[in-house]
Amino acid sequence: MTNDSAPASLLKTLGIEIAVPLGVYYGLHSLGASDFTALALAGVFPLARTLFQFARNRTINGLALVVLVTNVAGMVLTFVSGDARMMIAKDSIGSGTTGLVILISAFTAQPIMTRALRPFLTHGKADHEAAWDRLQKNDRFTTVVRRSSYIWGVGFVLESAARVVGAFTLPVSTMVWLSTVLFAGSFAVIMLVAGASAKAAGEMVAREAEADVKQLVAA
Repeated sequence: MTNDSAPASLLKTLGIEIAVPLGVYYGLHSLGASDFTALALAGVFPLARTLFQFARNRTINGLALVVLVTNVAGMVLTFVSGDARMMIAKDSIGSGTTGLVILISAFTAQPIMTRALRPFLTHGKADHEAAWDRLQKNDRFTTVVRRSSYIWGVGFVLESAARVVGAFTLPVSTMVWLSTVLFAGSFAVIMLVAGASAKAAGEMVAREAEADVKQLVAA
């Protein structure tokens, strides 16, 4: 996947994950379905889509597995409790769990967001890929790249906390759309902040690749 196609693919995925459940909820609600029933049926689509992708690709990364397990556990807990607010909180808790996993990984040898960041900084170019590999021994580079996991982790935890509070304090019909707005807005802010933070790493990769080309020409 190239750097140009990755954002488009991400936006398409978010559009499907957000627009379809919202349409299902408000459509069923307008037909007289209860908040719980409408939310439960709206939540089936994202879960089914994740399971379908797993069945098709036969692979699932660690982060996607965490999200899937959290969603399944949340759905079970919601049906047991029969509480529509729990249905809304389920998604919020899911993003919070994702944030914690990303944040914890930032203290390990392989931060989760480092792998996600690499295609955006190397653009799929062989010389940039080689430069990235060489820079793994550069402490400043690894610190800048690791910072991305801190930003995404903390950002998801904070937006999750805000949505959980709203799920149990605001009207259900309000939180159905407000939860989506909070998530989309938070995601956009986190992406901008993380992108600005990673700019220095991208410049280091470009300089390293350029230096390598100059050495080859000189030789």
